[in-house]
Amino acid sequence: MPTIKSLNKWANAHTYYMLDLLRIALGVFLFLKGVNFIANSQILVDLLNPVQNLAGSMIVIHYVAPAHLIGGILIAFGLLTRWSVAAQLPLLFGAVIINFVGEMNVVNLIVASVVLLLCIFFLFYGSGKHSVDYYLKMQQ
Repeated sequence: MPTIKSLNKWANAHTYYMLDLLRIALGVFLFLKGVNFIANSQILVDLLNPVQNLAGSMIVIHYVAPAHLIGGILIAFGLLTRWSVAAQLPLLFGAVIINFVGEMNVVNLIVASVVLLLCIFFLFYGSGKHSVDYYLKMQQ
């Protein structure tokens, strides 16, 4: 627990508006990706074609869109950011791996890799000073 507190103190002392905008953009991107998967569910089914014979592929299909929707909203507002990012990490690792198992799409690989790196960064950095988490902490 002291590690999380020390990370929060460091992040709040070294906060920048650009990092907050980057966090908001990441959240909006994930939210829109979730909307895209719900609107065009065939895209998600086609992406999971290489691993469709594995157990749990139907569970993955029903986990991806809601996780992106809810996680994207929470990340954009800066509420429970580390938990939301932690829920996104298995999906993003899977997105990177699917590009190697199935048909290689360089654009999807780059997008998934960048989003994965951003999520790993915000897993350690947290939500920052300009977030709902910080606002709620200051109300106490």
